[in-house]
This record gives sequence, structure tokens and C-alpha cells, in this order.
Amino acid sequence: MIHTESTLIRVGHSPDSDDAFMFYALAKKKVATGNLRFEHELVDIETLNRRAFRGELELTAISLHAYAYLDDKYLLCTCGASMGDRYGPMVVARNAAPIERLRNWTIAVPGTLTTAYLALRLCLNADFPHVVVPFDQILEATLAGEYQGQRIDAGLVIHEGQLTYAESRLQLIVDLGVWWHERTGLPLPLGANAIRRDLPPEIIREVDRLLGASIRFGLEHRDEALDYALTFGRGLDRSRADRFVAMYVNDWTVDFGPRGRQAVAELLRQGFEDRVLPRLVTPHFVS
Repeated sequence: MIHTESTLIRVGHSPDSDDAFMFYALAKKKVATGNLRFEHELVDIETLNRRAFRGELELTAISLHAYAYLDDKYLLCTCGASMGDRYGPMVVARNAAPIERLRNWTIAVPGTLTTAYLALRLCLNADFPHVVVPFDQILEATLAGEYQGQRIDAGLVIHEGQLTYAESRLQLIVDLGVWWHERTGLPLPLGANAIRRDLPPEIIREVDRLLGASIRFGLEHRDEALDYALTFGRGLDRSRADRFVAMYVNDWTVDFGPRGRQAVAELLRQGFEDRVLPRLVTPHFVS
């Protein structure tokens, strides 16, 4: 236990069911946090990515793409990963088409710092016309063919839309998790939790430990954690919410492990070699 005065840890994570499941035990005080006080802010991932440049939050969900610009401010936690193991963000459209056509289509994306955007850049080996659209409006914009007067030919879907796009009669063009595995043999590392480097080392280690405890508590008390996660499911029934949580809260989330860390390093390496990232970044994790 840390013998200091009470320390506030502001936590930012996305308002979706997998993050809610992950943070359930911390949010509902199911694990003892000693002298650490956790305050939770639920914000979309691109906003969290942008806020991380200002170092506003002590602990924040972050896209691995954004981390490439923030490794001087944040360390990656050993737990809390969102990995797409042969599945991941998807490009969908009103009509089926070959992947190559996407280079000339205007694609609705959930943010240019998301890992989904980086992965699509790598997949197409090119920049592409895009419009930034809130992640929970991408299916609607793709179906309508426009967003705020701007043409939309396809949508880059993250979160629950990966399970619901077919209900809008949209067609899958590419699953980037499948593409990445075929290219590298590795899972696609999408998101992580990161902690500010300027915190005392003992607090960094304790926050990492408590995050791991929260994740394990959810997995060990699945029904109650899923009840909580369902309040963030945006229309998912219990069965699909459970499926979605299983996709992104699993053994990879408990610990990146050597292969998960390799996947992060490989993503950052390829991003640099394909000239999407400005420099080669070596990921650093809480020790």
C-alpha cells in the first residue's frame, strides 16, 4: 500500500461496453484503491487522443497510433490492451467493391489518430480522401452517402458497429484485423491504457496493478460486469454485448505478453517505414 496523502487519478476511457467492462471494478469500487482516488471521464477515443497531447489525464485510454506521438508523456500499461486477433476495424460501404477502389473513395473515419486510420493507411499503402465523423455516426453517414454536406462512399467502423453494420445492409470491404494477421501473423493492437510518465514510480506501478485487478475482477464476475457494460452498449442485446466484450477484453487485456508487445512494436515500425509516422518509436511499458 502507498503511504501518502490521497492522490487523484483522473481516468479517461471510451463510452463503450468493452471499456466499461474493463473499468467496472474501479468505477464501482469493487477493488480497494488505498490512497488513490479514481475519477472517470467517458469520452470518445479521438478526443482522448487529442487531450493526451496536453497530458490532462493521469490514466487514459489511447490509440496505439496516437501513442507514436506521445511516448515522451505516457507509458503503456502492461494491461488494458484492445487487440483485434484476426478481427478488427472494418471498412463497409453500400455496395461491394475491391479494396483497391478505396484509394479513391471518400471514407468516413473516426479520427486521424485512431489505430483504425493508421491500419487503413498501411492496408492501402496510400493516403485516401476522408472525412472525420463521430464514431457512432459512421454507419448512418455511410448509409446516407453524406455527412454535413460532404460525400461519403465508405465508412471505417470501430466499436459495436463491427457487429451491427450488416443490419443497415452495408457490405464489408475489408476487415483490417484479418488483413493485418495475413500480413504479419500477429494480432492488431488497437488501443491501450497509458499512464503519465511524470507521476512517482510507485504510483505508476500501483495504478497499473489496480487496472489489472479491475480487469480480472470483471472477467471473474462476468455477469455483473456485463450488466454494467450493457448500459454503454448502444443498442446491443446481452448476447452481442457479451460477444463484443469477449472480442476486446480477454487474455490480451490482462497482459500484453511478449507477442502483444511484439505486435505493438511491429505496428509502429511499419507505420514509420510506410511514412505514415514521422519517426520510429520503441514502445515503453510500465516496468
